[in-house]
Amino acid sequence: MVLTYYLLLRSIFRAIPHLRRCLKRCRHCGIFFLTDPRNAWRKAGHEIDRRKDLRCPFGCSEAHCKEQSTRRSVAYYQSEEGKKKKRDLNQRRRRPIAPKPPKQEGEAPSQAVACPWPEPVVEHVRVVVGLIEGRQVSREEILEMLAKVLRQQGTARRRKIDHAVSWLHENPP
Repeated sequence: MVLTYYLLLRSIFRAIPHLRRCLKRCRHCGIFFLTDPRNAWRKAGHEIDRRKDLRCPFGCSEAHCKEQSTRRSVAYYQSEEGKKKKRDLNQRRRRPIAPKPPKQEGEAPSQAVACPWPEPVVEHVRVVVGLIEGRQVSREEILEMLAKVLRQQGTARRRKIDHAVSWLHENPP
């Protein structure tokens, strides 16, 4: 998959050479990725200035945010203020919970549209497609495009057994 990804990047740079300045390397995993032109000045090396760290949208950025959140939380709950708050939270947890009021008849159930792709990946695809097409691209356009493209059969020939296995993975019994 990574090889295919890099081949696509090369073909994009042949067609649109000015996008090469948006090519950055992830500080965490080292993969190359296209960033927003507003981040093109930033570097992803191991400099001392932490503001110049870029992480890819394929999970490294999200993992770093979770890691930093855990560090802040641990530091807070080890302080006196945090220990006191944790004691209060634990005391409240032992009390019985009041029942929720019944739903009104006129209320419609909330219908949140579930996205089958991670949000950072959808946003990254939106930025990259916008760079390639040279225009603003909406999230809805990207979701439609992803659904259409990923619904199509691949162009590479596969053995019958490989096709059957991938179909079973997508449609388990």
